[in-house]
Amino acid sequence: MCTVAISNSPVFSPSPRVSSSIFCKSSPESCSSSPSFKFRLQKPPPPASGLFRGLNDDVTSTCSSVSVSPTQLKRKRPTRLNIPVASLTFSADRSTTESTVEDRWKEVEVEEDEYSVYCKRGKREYMEDRFNAIVEFNGTSKQAFFGVFDGHGGSKAAEFVTENLKKNIQNEVESRGEKEIVEAVKQGYLNTDSEFLKQEKRGGACCVTAIITSGSLVVSNAGDCRAVVSISGAAEALTSDHRPSRPDEKQRIESLGGYVDSNRGISRVLGTLAVSRGIGDRSLKQWISAEPETKMFKIIPEFEFLIMASDGLWEKVSNQEAVDLARPFCASSDKSEVLSACKKLVELSASRGSVDDTSVVIVQLGRFCL
Repeated sequence: MCTVAISNSPVFSPSPRVSSSIFCKSSPESCSSSPSFKFRLQKPPPPASGLFRGLNDDVTSTCSSVSVSPTQLKRKRPTRLNIPVASLTFSADRSTTESTVEDRWKEVEVEEDEYSVYCKRGKREYMEDRFNAIVEFNGTSKQAFFGVFDGHGGSKAAEFVTENLKKNIQNEVESRGEKEIVEAVKQGYLNTDSEFLKQEKRGGACCVTAIITSGSLVVSNAGDCRAVVSISGAAEALTSDHRPSRPDEKQRIESLGGYVDSNRGISRVLGTLAVSRGIGDRSLKQWISAEPETKMFKIIPEFEFLIMASDGLWEKVSNQEAVDLARPFCASSDKSEVLSACKKLVELSASRGSVDDTSVVIVQLGRFCL
């Protein structure tokens, strides 16, 4: 049975004012066992609720119908800060092979009023990128959580991060409060890394996340996924790629007894991994840190839109090129135009020789400016 599952563990609470259009493009063969799998899914609005009132259900929907039955749990303490989080994943019968499940990520499209997402598999056998995206309206405040996760050595780490990072950040924010959100995000990343290592699974994942709450933007990264904002048309990177060639990263690795080697012009940790931070990577964990770098900004009217993407984009497209290409599309009131911008960016990277998986999320920041 080929289905689309929207995972609400622990929380899935999008706004009743927001509906998603999700398109999954894959070969007909990959869905041959499904009685009804179509390329378009219209998500109906689930009931509104506070983001830290955990929803315990997983919602599995065929393209012919969708139902959401959230269970509201009691809380021991009042919510201090709401971070809306949800994830898009795909599930299948146990008899379905991993390759079939992975193929459903071959090309994914999501379009909303506040954001659009486009993911496309490169020349790899399986798609290793994943993402989170959710928006909630809570009275007059607008809140959101976005994440792009680029797996390497398989998709297991990226899948694990997609399912658990949001929850771990939520738990830390609840216990620490809004004033300590930077430390809460850091501990959320570290907890997710520790949990994944206990799974004894191979591979790792680079991450970039953005939390929008109370008119502020909190951006974090571990690895080479990147976030770039358009400020009145000028591109500004909000994250710095964690590569072994970065002087401070090289010094950190060497201080821990490791080394950085260059192979065909690419610096690698112990001659192996081309990133110096990320979640997972058990065999190199002594040198690969899961600690993110986090920056916090007040969203001002000059902040037009945010581009979050895996390195499949940034290896071939500069920050300013990405903003210049996307800006005319983002100026349109038609949300399908923003999705077109995501696609154009992926196409541009591919036309320049990228063979990597590429995921692009564009967030219309003007919608969150208080």
